[in-house]
Amino acid sequence: MLLSLVEAGTAEEPAAVNTGYFGDIAIKGYDPVAYFTQNRAVEGSPQYSYRWLGATWHFVSAENRDLFAREPVKYAPQYGGYCADGVSFGTITTNIDPKAWRIIEGKLYLSYDPGAADGFEKKPAKLVDSQKYWPEVQQTLMTEKAAEGR
Repeated sequence: MLLSLVEAGTAEEPAAVNTGYFGDIAIKGYDPVAYFTQNRAVEGSPQYSYRWLGATWHFVSAENRDLFAREPVKYAPQYGGYCADGVSFGTITTNIDPKAWRIIEGKLYLSYDPGAADGFEKKPAKLVDSQKYWPEVQQTLMTEKAAEGR
């Protein structure tokens, strides 16, 4: 049975979510909770979906979906699921590899490939730079989204 989708959000949450080039599925359909609970990238299912920040998030179970629904900011990837390494340079990299990830200081970061994820983890300055550039990158994303009429 396909469960109904719910949309939620608050002012402190990121406004831009990486849904790739087509559609509205966040982080290529991978379950953001599984990174924390299973310590691995796991593809979610449309059967367990939740609508948040204009995107559909998939999960492997109702339990994971419900955990996310209660605390989406805790589980959602930083920078809306855009490549953290790209953000550290002030750029936008839409194409991420959900298997290229790191949890750093309790936060999930996705990258476009495993080498970028390694570099992001091993060079603390990249985390600092990404935090510095994210407001500018997010503004660019929101401007582009508005221009597309989405």
